[in-house]
This record gives sequence, C-alpha cells and structure tokens, in this order.
Amino acid sequence: MEKEMTFLEHLDELRSRLIRVIASVVVFTVFFFLFGLREATVGGYRVVYPFPDVFNNIASMVLRQIQRDLLPEGVKLITTEPAQMMIVIIYASLFLGLLFSMPVVTYELARFVNPALFPREKRMLSRVFAPSLVLFVLGGLFAYYAMMPFTLQFLLQYALMSGVEAYLTIESFMSFIFWFVLAMGVAFQMPVFMVGLTSIGAVQPETWKRNFRYAVVGLFIVGAAITPDGSGITMLMVAAPMIVLYVLGYLVARRQKPKIAS
Repeated sequence: MEKEMTFLEHLDELRSRLIRVIASVVVFTVFFFLFGLREATVGGYRVVYPFPDVFNNIASMVLRQIQRDLLPEGVKLITTEPAQMMIVIIYASLFLGLLFSMPVVTYELARFVNPALFPREKRMLSRVFAPSLVLFVLGGLFAYYAMMPFTLQFLLQYALMSGVEAYLTIESFMSFIFWFVLAMGVAFQMPVFMVGLTSIGAVQPETWKRNFRYAVVGLFIVGAAITPDGSGITMLMVAAPMIVLYVLGYLVARRQKPKIAS
C-alpha cells in the first residue's frame, strides 16, 4: 500500500512536475527560435536537418507558410514597430513550444493526479489520453483549414469590396490565428469531459440530453468568448461544431455504465 503523502510533499511533487513541464516548453521554444531547416542529399535521399539560423528559423518558416495558406488575396501585412516582427517570431516559437510539449504536459498532469484516483478512474484516465490528444489536434486542424480561411475572407471582404486598402499588422494577424487554433483545440475536448464525468458517475447520461437546450445557449456564449473578434459569424462557426461535439459526447456517454468510484 502506498504511503499517503503530506500536503508539503504534494507541493514539492507539483513543483518538480511544473519544472519539467516548463523545461520542456523552454527547450522546444528555444529550438524553434534558434534553428532553421536545411536540406542535404545523402545516398540519393533528401535529408532535412536543423541548422542554427536565428533569422530564418523554424518559427519564421511557419509564419510564412501561414501567410501563404490564410492571408486573403489583396491583403497586406505590415509591421509598425522596429521590434514587432521579432516579438511575433518569439510568440510563434512559444506557441510551437507549447504544442510540442503537450504530451509532456499531459503525462506530468496524469502522473500527479494518479495517486488520488480510484482504480476505475485510473483506467478511465488511461483510455481518454489518446482520444483527448487526437481531438485537440483535430480541433486545431479544423480551425486552421476549415474555419480560418472562410472567416478571414468574409471579414476582410467588406474592406476589399469597398475599395479600401486592407492592411493588417503582423502581430494582430498571427495573434488571431494562434488564439483561434488553440481555443478550438481546447473546445474539442468537450466529448472527453462529458464521457469522463459519466464514467465516474458524476453525471447521468440522460442529464446531458435533458439539458441540451441550456447547453446550446452556453455553447453560443462560449463561442462569443473565445472568438478573437466581435462578429457573430465567427461565434456561430465556433458554436456549431461544439454543438455537434456535445451530441457526440452524449451518444458515447450513453453507452457508458456509470458507477460511483469505490
């Protein structure tokens, strides 16, 4: 039987795990900021390898790809301060560092809460790890490839059709993209949250069904809160897939056999 830890021991363990998480984020962030990618041919095969290059680093390569993918035709990006571009590249490096550190963050969090869980809850936690990671990635991809192109084109079309020159600062453009992708990745965790609560007996499956109308209102409020602009279009585009995810979460939760952990 494991020895019960004191409050101070819990704090010490939390500190150790936070240090590992922060170290992971820092290492990845520094790597994406200091290194670029180069190509070489080895034995007839094309090999890509990291190479120190602070001006053409991986973060700046990602920023250029985002511009090619999402910047509407006729819209130009500008920088209004000497250090603005460097700050954006640092933000991009940090964003990539957080994304690539997600497995470490999830692992350390799971290991920290594991001693406090009942056996059934531990099994449930192990089963939702992969779906949670997959849903986070799907949410980010959905935002990037499905929502962002339409949203940016729609919002900027008013300026373009009015004959107004459309300029965006590089900082506002990239903040819009990063926030939206991250928010949708988190929002896509809803089915995992619903199934988890049902699995441990905290919420009965039919409760999700009875409260559907309230959930819809709440999801529209969440959509308004996490959208990076004030338009109702982006709120609707966020709320609609979340409602679908809510229904999916209910259908999966209904197949569970809720039990109070013991």
